Amino acid sequence: MSQSRSLRRRLELVGIGLTAILAVAMLGVLAVDALRSYPVFGGLYDQTRIAGRLLDSVLGTNVFSHPFIWRSVATGVLIGIVAPLVGTYLVHREMALIGETLAHTAFAGVAIGLLVNATTGWDGPLMVVALVVGVLGALGVQWLIERTDTYGDVPIAIMLTGSFAIGTLIISLDRTTGIDVRDYLFGNISVVTPSGAQLMAVISVLVVVTVVATYKQLLFITFDEQAARVARLNVTWYNTLLIVMTAVVVVGAIQILGVILVAAMLVVPVATATQLAYSFRETLYLSILFGQIAVIGGFVVSISQGLPTGGSIVVVAIACYLLAILASSRSTAAISTH
Repeated sequence: MSQSRSLRRRLELVGIGLTAILAVAMLGVLAVDALRSYPVFGGLYDQTRIAGRLLDSVLGTNVFSHPFIWRSVATGVLIGIVAPLVGTYLVHREMALIGETLAHTAFAGVAIGLLVNATTGWDGPLMVVALVVGVLGALGVQWLIERTDTYGDVPIAIMLTGSFAIGTLIISLDRTTGIDVRDYLFGNISVVTPSGAQLMAVISVLVVVTVVATYKQLLFITFDEQAARVARLNVTWYNTLLIVMTAVVVVGAIQILGVILVAAMLVVPVATATQLAYSFRETLYLSILFGQIAVIGGFVVSISQGLPTGGSIVVVAIACYLLAILASSRSTAAISTH
């Protein structure tokens, strides 16, 4: 049994290592895309276009020669890392719905950006406006939870419905942009602009660095918040940090998954991992691996069958979850905090 666990551990670490290499490669693709106007990067950009055409000829497709596909794939790979990473803490704190709430808040941000664009002629990235509104919404949820005597899910429900209502009202006022709002509701790989992909790259690096730096503190408040307060840990600060990280991840993820489906990547890979993991750290590792399986598998299904990418990713993620349930012979309560 010990040898089996040891082999499993090594396979997990290999998987995480390969995921890290893939993430660095995708960050490199986005960097080359952003800096292609410079001579050195321009040459690398041309090489990636050639590689895309070769890949198309091998696979019999006609998509990888287009830069937006690489931006979308890179964004998806990064989402497959940071969404389960943050979602692991949310699921174990029974805050799974917070992702859905912040996605609706980000939708209100997109609506505000569209309105500003129509009324002022401003042509800045909509994702930046969504990010600002999403962070403000996250801080608002945290403030409501701490300042009211209601159950924790009541402020979440109020913010979810209220922000979506605001977004729909603003959208109904703005009929001049020509942008299909359904792309932001259900996700669309064509929505991933260069600035949106670059924003996701920055978000991913910041979130991973922050989680690594505050791993022990976030773990402490996740499993015993009262003890953390007794130990004089600044629980309010770390709660706020977690909810803000969730907001920025959600904003980046709605480009691919849309407002309706974005919460799935925060929850489903983590739920899959908890069926198989024996510790919190192993849950983190496995949730990231299942996130990558969902993203890559979803892109394969989407491209090969001509189906929506967001829905394909979520369906693959749920399929992994069902298989994990069949493969698991124990309750998720067996997980430890190590």
